[in-house]
Amino acid sequence: MTNATNSTSDLTLLSTLLLGAAGNDRLERIRLIASNYNDADLVRLWTLAMSNHVILRGFPDLHRVLAAKGSDHAEWVENAMATERARIQHALNCLVPICQALEEAGDVIVIKSLDHWPDLGSDLDLYTTAVGPDVVAIMSQRFQARLAERSWGDKLAHKWNFVVPGLPELIEVHVGRLGQTGEQVAITNSLASRARPVQFGKHTFRVPRPEDRIIISTLQRMYRHFYLRLCDVVQIARLVDSDSLDYDYLRSLARSAGLWEGLATYLAIVGDYVEKFRGENLALPYSVTNAAKFGGDNIRFKQQFLRIPIFPQAAGLYAKEWMKLLSNGELQNTLRLSLLPGLAVAAAVAFKMTGNDKGIW
Repeated sequence: MTNATNSTSDLTLLSTLLLGAAGNDRLERIRLIASNYNDADLVRLWTLAMSNHVILRGFPDLHRVLAAKGSDHAEWVENAMATERARIQHALNCLVPICQALEEAGDVIVIKSLDHWPDLGSDLDLYTTAVGPDVVAIMSQRFQARLAERSWGDKLAHKWNFVVPGLPELIEVHVGRLGQTGEQVAITNSLASRARPVQFGKHTFRVPRPEDRIIISTLQRMYRHFYLRLCDVVQIARLVDSDSLDYDYLRSLARSAGLWEGLATYLAIVGDYVEKFRGENLALPYSVTNAAKFGGDNIRFKQQFLRIPIFPQAAGLYAKEWMKLLSNGELQNTLRLSLLPGLAVAAAVAFKMTGNDKGIW
């Protein structure tokens, strides 16, 4: 099989494991795809699952199917899950004292990283109301953390990355602002007051409410990275399926930040993708589907992720955000966001010339 065929097969298998409707038909489909997998195929599937943060949600059913047919690969899958569980447990054990220490300087909320539980992201993101110098002092003095080099984008976004001895994951601390250029403060005003403690394994962390989680995820996916991971699709699907979302609040807050069209489009994309494997779309309200600017037909799978087209689709969403900030009279935040196109061009040029855009983006 060609690389493209392999990638499509891996995506189909992983998406079926995560999103397929329960029942014998789903299990049979998993058996049919997995029956042709060899050792190299499983390593490739594992790489895709790790990149998309879905090992512990995608592999249990794969293990059951392989074990039921007596496959030698069942043990390999079981070991892969055990290794990932150990990584996550170690990360949470390290994160607890860090959150406790930073709380001495301000509110601390774990954002993004725990949205995909029982899976975990590749770094650990925190939002705090503390000031930057206090965060740097606590991390360096209490945990001997080294401050990673800050890119232009990091400085604009008002975030710091820390390398903590003994912790493979970076600690990324967003201080007082969100967004690629730190342009979003409207959505942070209620973030801390609405956050709630939630237990994850043996530990408890303060995390955003579901509506705030969706808005933060929208900022990351639709206005920064321009791609979706399968973990994002699963997270959004579960939140919508829970029937607990306050769409009026979600629309009001997103509109105030100029993000409503992007958020609605994000949900529509997820709904279309879920329908391919579940056989039915998400139960999204008309206010969402009517505001969406495009859907899943515009998304392409490339280089491990579901890619969002930048021109004209994502660029149009950026323009909407910029105009809303300007109409709100947020001149400083509008200026911050105005730097994004230039930053993106500089990053693209740097990547083409050196293969690395980290000092910029």
